[in-house]
Amino acid sequence: MPGQLPSPVFQPRRLLVRGVNWLGDSVMTTPALQRLREFFPGAHIALLAPQKLADLWRHHPSLNAVLTFAPDETPWPVARRLRAENFDTALVLPNSPRSALEVWLAGIPRRIGLARPWRNWFLSQTVPPRSAQGRMRKRPVREIQRLVRAAPDHEVHASRNPHHSRHQIHEYLHLAAALGANPEPLAPLLMTEPHEIQVARSKFGLNSQPTQAQPLLALGPGAEYGPAKRWPAERFVTAAREIQKRTHCAWLLLGGESDVPVAEEIHSALRAPNFESFNLAGKTSLRELMSLLKLCRVLLSNDSGPMHVAAALGIPVVVPFGSTSPELTAPGLPGDTHQHLLRVAVPCAPCFRRSCPIDFRCMTGISVDRVVAAVLGLLASKQ
Repeated sequence: MPGQLPSPVFQPRRLLVRGVNWLGDSVMTTPALQRLREFFPGAHIALLAPQKLADLWRHHPSLNAVLTFAPDETPWPVARRLRAENFDTALVLPNSPRSALEVWLAGIPRRIGLARPWRNWFLSQTVPPRSAQGRMRKRPVREIQRLVRAAPDHEVHASRNPHHSRHQIHEYLHLAAALGANPEPLAPLLMTEPHEIQVARSKFGLNSQPTQAQPLLALGPGAEYGPAKRWPAERFVTAAREIQKRTHCAWLLLGGESDVPVAEEIHSALRAPNFESFNLAGKTSLRELMSLLKLCRVLLSNDSGPMHVAAALGIPVVVPFGSTSPELTAPGLPGDTHQHLLRVAVPCAPCFRRSCPIDFRCMTGISVDRVVAAVLGLLASKQ
């Protein structure tokens, strides 16, 4: 029949997918999981993931089970647990030697992963890299200085989510395609339940329903990788005030434990009569974070894990991008117009460094006015 997928040459009965270790990266694997479920509708598909990310996968339609490992756990006990599950196939999404070692120690007969030194021996099938594979190369300081000297002027511009074949989503789909799955991209997908949203609303005192007259917006001022990914806190404050003045919104400040100091700084600066904000950074579980994001109309955030979570839940995001590349790690489906990304055309970006060795021009060049306009534009488009 036209449109039907071909039957797989090999039909796994029990398929293990070794997941990746970071929140944002994990969200970007969901299109590959969806394609695997589409191609193997009758298979038992389990995901092996870090304990800290276990709740991300609750209710996910692509998975039958989630297995976890602790931060200090070595591959040997992990492999013993996997051996007891009798998997016949393993798809290894990370590029690390450890992830390939785990499935080899588990005795899984069919083990597929990207070809990489120091681990190919552990795989039964190695997958060549894509020709369009993107690279996150950290620029040396001398190279940054040379580029800036050669082209000192820069231009601020805003763009929608770029439709780019180098995006990380394509890397995981490329691996799924080695099992026969469709490599065409899908939007990342995460699931929440209505009762979870209601429980989170009650727990954090958000009992009034957000309305068009008073929308609820989220602000994510942190970024775990380092300060080079963080738009300045004082600019978040100014933007939040201006948006509240124009929309009468309430703000939720969200993030993890490492984001508490910057969230406290911003929350303190925002305190004023008739300004409603809730600082929940470091106070939520992962499921609660997801439920709270579902209550919000827009997330204004740095390039971070919660940015990816919001997009996968269908929440539009506005993101200042600096040291990282939206062509590789933009939120949502590449080309999705619900995500508004702001960048500065500077010669040294993206540099993929944790901190800026010069003047932070990639972020300071993104004005408050442009961020405010982006948020207001998304709010207007969702009415």
